[in-house]
Amino acid sequence: MRWILLGPPGAGKGTQAKRLVERLGVPQLSTGDMLRRHEAEGTPLGREAKGYMDRGALVPDAVLIGMMRERVQAADCTRGYILDGFPRTPAQAEALGALLKELGTPLDGALSLEVPEAVLVRRLGGRWTCRSCEAMYHATDHPPQVAGRCDRCGGTLYQRADDGEETVRRRLQVYREQTEPLIGYYERAGLLRRVEGTGTPEEIFRRLCRVMEAAPAGPAWSS
Repeated sequence: MRWILLGPPGAGKGTQAKRLVERLGVPQLSTGDMLRRHEAEGTPLGREAKGYMDRGALVPDAVLIGMMRERVQAADCTRGYILDGFPRTPAQAEALGALLKELGTPLDGALSLEVPEAVLVRRLGGRWTCRSCEAMYHATDHPPQVAGRCDRCGGTLYQRADDGEETVRRRLQVYREQTEPLIGYYERAGLLRRVEGTGTPEEIFRRLCRVMEAAPAGPAWSS
């Protein structure tokens, strides 16, 4: 089971990826985790990536694909994986496709969480974070028991700069311009599966499971 999870900021990719890997028993792969590991271990790819990041430059696709090549061949990926946050562009998608074709392990599909922009702005614009333990809350969906205080540790809650409405709308615009073309790329490849991303996390998860089960070679679970 090799799937990509796509969707704009606030679509709930992180929440659903966590549920899917638990259900499938496969790892969740993210380039952020790979970059941190390679940097911590001082690997050649990690040192090369660090050089770019220290200059404030983007890590080249070739370096990311090099890390991905190693990761997808690890023992815990034998039964598959969920890709979250990669690829981000059609060029990365092409490079990933070429890599997986070379390895004989093509993708099963790309899941696109579809959420109206107004819902995304409400979700992201209502987020609050604990300064002490970084627990997350939401003004309407998951409010704290005491306004402005963390339920877990009692710390002060604050709203990050990138969770303000104006910033949220800019983030969504960047997504549309840079990452949304992936939707068209995987649709043309016949791999795209659109999933409604509104409702409770449980409802969205059930939809994802049904879509994956209906795909060729999909998991034979009971939803």
